[in-house]
Amino acid sequence: MSPDGPITVVVDPGEPPYDAPPFLELRGPLDTRRLESALDRIAAGRPDGPDWQHRLRPHGPGLHTLALTMSAPGEFPAGLLADLLTDPPPAGRSVCAVPPSPLQHELLADADAHPGTGRHVEQLGWLWHGPLDPERFTAAWQSLFDRESVLRSAFADGPEPRIVVHDRVKAEVVRLPHSAADWAALVEYDRCRGLDPRRPGPLRVTVLGGDPVVSATAQPTRVLLTYHHALLDGWSARLLLREFYRAYLAGGCLPGGERRPDMADYARWLADQDTGPARTFWTDATPPPGVTHSPLPVATASDPVPAGTRTGTGRTRLRLTAVQTARLGAWAAGWGSTESGALQAVWALLLYRAAGTADAEPVRFSVTVSGRGILFDGVERLPGALRNPLPMSVVVDPRGSVPELLGLLRDRALDMAAYEWVSAGQIRTWTEDRAEPPGAVGSLVAFEGGPDGPDDLVRELAAQGVRVDPPETLGAPTAFPLTLVAHHDGDGGLVVTVSHDHTRPAGIGGVLAHVAFLLDELPRVAGESTTISEVLARLVDADAETDADTSTGTGTEAGTPPTTSVGQPADADAPALITLRPARNPGAGTVCLVPSHGTPRFCYELLARSYQGPEALVLLGAALDDGAGYEALRPLIEAGGHLVLGGFSGCGVAAYRITRLIAASGGRPPLIVLTGAATSAGDLARLLESAAERAG
Repeated sequence: MSPDGPITVVVDPGEPPYDAPPFLELRGPLDTRRLESALDRIAAGRPDGPDWQHRLRPHGPGLHTLALTMSAPGEFPAGLLADLLTDPPPAGRSVCAVPPSPLQHELLADADAHPGTGRHVEQLGWLWHGPLDPERFTAAWQSLFDRESVLRSAFADGPEPRIVVHDRVKAEVVRLPHSAADWAALVEYDRCRGLDPRRPGPLRVTVLGGDPVVSATAQPTRVLLTYHHALLDGWSARLLLREFYRAYLAGGCLPGGERRPDMADYARWLADQDTGPARTFWTDATPPPGVTHSPLPVATASDPVPAGTRTGTGRTRLRLTAVQTARLGAWAAGWGSTESGALQAVWALLLYRAAGTADAEPVRFSVTVSGRGILFDGVERLPGALRNPLPMSVVVDPRGSVPELLGLLRDRALDMAAYEWVSAGQIRTWTEDRAEPPGAVGSLVAFEGGPDGPDDLVRELAAQGVRVDPPETLGAPTAFPLTLVAHHDGDGGLVVTVSHDHTRPAGIGGVLAHVAFLLDELPRVAGESTTISEVLARLVDADAETDADTSTGTGTEAGTPPTTSVGQPADADAPALITLRPARNPGAGTVCLVPSHGTPRFCYELLARSYQGPEALVLLGAALDDGAGYEALRPLIEAGGHLVLGGFSGCGVAAYRITRLIAASGGRPPLIVLTGAATSAGDLARLLESAAERAG
């Protein structure tokens, strides 16, 4: 039995009148130091509560009972104790502390201000064709964690946040069968599960499918990396993926020692920088507030949902064909620019158009920079949080030419390159908030990229019968209400995703249609003397044609590929109690799963498929509080039949409070079965079956 394996806690309320502390059964490897630490934490949080004594009795390998005696009447927080015991053990000892950069300070503060939203949690997905050795796959990631200090890092709480590097962190690699969930659902659940930057290990690996022996009809394996921007960025994820391939090809062990330079080296370099020139640059380069209008129409009296009241996160996507993309790249290069510069120019045109002015006007948005254009040796090989959103300002003159606009944006980007290490928060301080005026609607334009797998790795993988597709960045909710993210897909097409901070803002499809139209149209028509007013006139003509086609029911958005929307928020009218599996016979009883934050829905669905007992399996709604959870279960309680509560670490407090409400109403409080997130669905199903037999 592994000493760091999962532990399961069964909370037994005992006998009527249920006013004594419950007994706890501890199943699995028990570290008594963790038990003492958990009890000390509870005592520290209840300085005015009654004292207690505990007695731990062993009953064989991996089985103990914990009895508690209170010095005075009172309720012992057994659910909290169960959560603390089933939570994964802390990482190894810390070996050094690194001061976070200003950018990391800001990312952490924004993530803390929006808990449970998946803010700054990004993902990278790709297909793995051919055999996959699960043990070698996991060992290769563990080898990477052992070598990369950033993968063993976490923020430590305190007056001044510090990044603490631990000597040992276990890589989290989750493997699921193809039948567990479809890919889109898995991606969304894993994003909602989030990552805690205060817990070591800012990267999680999920594998859908995969087998050492693959048949001719087998589906390819899907692999998903999930990581937190406060410690890693998209460039880092691709860099680490390349190193993972090296480790996998080496049998699961990456040659060499700790990577250098690392984030500690970068922190020392950052501390040596003189902020004076950067401050002068941004102060001079930031004009008074200009156009920041979103090209989305605002709510009117006819709009039943006022602006700022919609909730949720939505994403809409378009794709240019490989031919369109190649034409765009060649056209931009002809004017000394890039595809990224062309996308910025398109967005500047749409912001200017939304302002409804005929005069030259500065427009303002933010762009991401890689953070790796700085004079720091080895920065291109450094995994960390360096990608940085910086403000971009450019004057759009309708009498000026499109090439002139491209040149202005290019020159601005080159000037900014020397100061990619400066954060947006520092700039706001230096410019007295001119960079982001109060009430402005901000937007971000990002072009994803990073190091690809070298050809030698591709050839070596192919020699072992493995082919891997280029990884695709799946985006992350950011601090901006609207974000455009572009990347190339495996076929050479340009994919642009618009993310927005409410469900279906009016006009989002039209905005994306305008982006697609301009990206396709500019290379066709924009020459040396083509003015911005001429391009905007073509956009008006395209809108008129689209409106005419729509009125007759015969057309689609002119010049645009179809778009799709994903990432809709959960239904506000979702049921309080979800039946995962009905009872196999009347009166068989019920096993109720209590959700915990970060555990995706498909984990409970897997558990229901694994459960062999006759009881019904139900799941409480994720948004319910304790009282609402009790009310949802009350019909089942009143109908008779035994009840068992269960779930993964983090739901213990809610589950125990529900049992107390049941006891207070005169009912028989159920057993609670709580286990760690690393426990498989099959193992928890068997533990619940045993508890249900005992309760029946």
